[in-house]
Amino acid sequence: MALWRPFRMNKLIQPRRAALAAILLLAGSPACASPHGWGKASGIVRDVLVGAALGVPAVQGDWQGDLQAAGSLVATGGTTYALKELIHERRPDGSDRKSFPSGHASIAFAAAGTLENRYGWQAGLPAFVLASFVGVARVEARRHHWYDAVAGAALGTGTAFAITRQRDSDVRLVPWADGGGGGLSLAARF
Repeated sequence: MALWRPFRMNKLIQPRRAALAAILLLAGSPACASPHGWGKASGIVRDVLVGAALGVPAVQGDWQGDLQAAGSLVATGGTTYALKELIHERRPDGSDRKSFPSGHASIAFAAAGTLENRYGWQAGLPAFVLASFVGVARVEARRHHWYDAVAGAALGTGTAFAITRQRDSDVRLVPWADGGGGGLSLAARF
């Protein structure tokens, strides 16, 4: 008997409600928000994703999943820090030369990738929507170039998929890349 049923924790959180909340969060963002507002929103959403990546396994008693989530977040954070020290890219606001890659985006996508890879698309899809918001918000806050956010997303997602193992799922989002580009594919087992 499986202890985990994705997002069926006594029906407190439903996948449709989580997706609707993510869409409302994005739609409710004012188009003319200040860079400070975008920066604050990106930090809050990143922290929510980290809390979910560590909290969902803990609530489920999935200590292996908690360890994998923590490992993914630590590895992503360490790699991001090392790259910032090695690559001296100036931020769009000119504040320093530690723009590449986006740490907020890398951590947000590591959390989202961990949730998706461990618990399936029901947890991953809303998490990836929120992580995408973080990447966009970092660019809108003028703290990163678009390529900093994309690199952070790739780093976080790649680390999450490398460290986190699937618990139970017949449907998954699978990252792919080749010489012409990359993306996410929907994969299903029958």
